[in-house]
Amino acid sequence: MPLLDEANFVIGLARGAGRLAMEHFGRAERLTKTHAAASAEAVTEADRAVQRFIVAGLRRRFRSDGIVGEENDRGDAITFECPNPAGRVWVIDPIDGTNNFVAGLPIFAVSIGLMERGRPILGVVYDVCRDSVIWAAAGQGAWRDTQRVRAATTPLDDSSLIMITSNLLDASGRLPPWVLRLVGQTRWKLRCIGSAALEAAMVGTGIAHAAITVNGKLWDCAAAAAVVLEAGGRITDLSGCDVFPFDLAGYAGAKVPFLAAAPSAAAPLIHELNLPEADTRSDAGFSRPDEARSDQTRTF
Repeated sequence: MPLLDEANFVIGLARGAGRLAMEHFGRAERLTKTHAAASAEAVTEADRAVQRFIVAGLRRRFRSDGIVGEENDRGDAITFECPNPAGRVWVIDPIDGTNNFVAGLPIFAVSIGLMERGRPILGVVYDVCRDSVIWAAAGQGAWRDTQRVRAATTPLDDSSLIMITSNLLDASGRLPPWVLRLVGQTRWKLRCIGSAALEAAMVGTGIAHAAITVNGKLWDCAAAAAVVLEAGGRITDLSGCDVFPFDLAGYAGAKVPFLAAAPSAAAPLIHELNLPEADTRSDAGFSRPDEARSDQTRTF
């Protein structure tokens, strides 16, 4: 099982990267990326050191594979070394949750995914501070450590967790109308932990019914997508179109908005994300703010 062997190798590599990250945890200086695609995102020297560690490990074993990474050492571009964008390409986020990492909040991940012909076929999302690995390989199932996991099979209900990222502004710099409806409702439980890869991976484990990422990049979803898809879930853009296969040719860090969802959650959430701005009503279980239940203190 070559792909399973590769997954075991990458799990070990991610653990090593996590140990390196922990040497800097809570003590790293917050820097700012200077290239246009990054939009003043946070970065640290630890991000770059961890990526160098991962790339060196991948290069030793997979010499002919392509590599896409969030960082480069100059801070003026991403890493894009893809002789064959349609072939095997590793997609790396060395520290997913950099702002948490800088602040000393123990929620961040090492994310390493493998794409082939534009599709995620292997993914490792290492929850560093919990020392827990969420991973999958095509045809081998999705796993959290040694326990096999599946996406939730239940419909959205009062116990459903919906993960959202902190930056919810759309490409025009506006807050989409669905955000107000989502925040205003009192049924589904919103969670924002500051790591898009971990949020999406939790859909694959069945912890969350969905994760919505408005301003993600390819490295935020490639590894987690392998987990979600192998666990029986879906990865779409916010209009409901499949994100994969993804055309990697010339990728320079463009945003990749995505929805990771359990099968039962995909359709109603895609519906909600695309309601017209004037429509304040929902058919999927949202309640208007003025119709909210009196027990709102119990919604968390």
